Amino acid sequence: MKQNISESINGESVKTEKVWADITEEMTIIGEEAYRAAKELLAEANLKEGQLFVVGCSTSEVSGARIGTFSSPELAEVVFGGIYQATQEAGVYLAAQCCEHLNRAIILEREAAEKYGYEVVNVVPQPKAGGSFATAAWKAFENPAAVEHIKAHAGMDIGDTLIGMHLKDVAVPVRIRTTQIGDAHVVCARTRPKFIGGSRAVYEEAYL
Repeated sequence: MKQNISESINGESVKTEKVWADITEEMTIIGEEAYRAAKELLAEANLKEGQLFVVGCSTSEVSGARIGTFSSPELAEVVFGGIYQATQEAGVYLAAQCCEHLNRAIILEREAAEKYGYEVVNVVPQPKAGGSFATAAWKAFENPAAVEHIKAHAGMDIGDTLIGMHLKDVAVPVRIRTTQIGDAHVVCARTRPKFIGGSRAVYEEAYL
């Protein structure tokens, strides 16, 4: 996306109005991709109301740049908006992962932190210290809070942000139809309870 926008701006015959129209159209497409990807994963993971859905997103990668080099608050709001809509429709809590400057802390609704017994820490994410996606979450949530660790029931990684530390112990890859959001590739996972007991154990088929 970044390259496409740059090419449009540098084109001699392109008017400013067309450039911004093209950018707006790309933003709309990206928002739709984010919503669609979240809907697909939530359905495949069979999340229940009140469960946790963690998302890490590099807006640099979405825009076609290398992670950590082209953070975009505007793009983050578009991606976040699409995913947030899907989670609200499903009744699950969205948890936004910060970047490594905040040790990949999590931004979520305070209600969710209290429900799951997570200790709230004092930090407010910024685009250059926490990341644009987490900043968008902080602005959008009704009563945001930051925590250092969660155990989410499913998650989506947009642009290689490494969300594994915030998933429950046994993560299962999930393939969805939407494999990219912008220029960033998407990796998804659900989780399941551990199987214990060895060869004589009997398991619930619903968890297989």
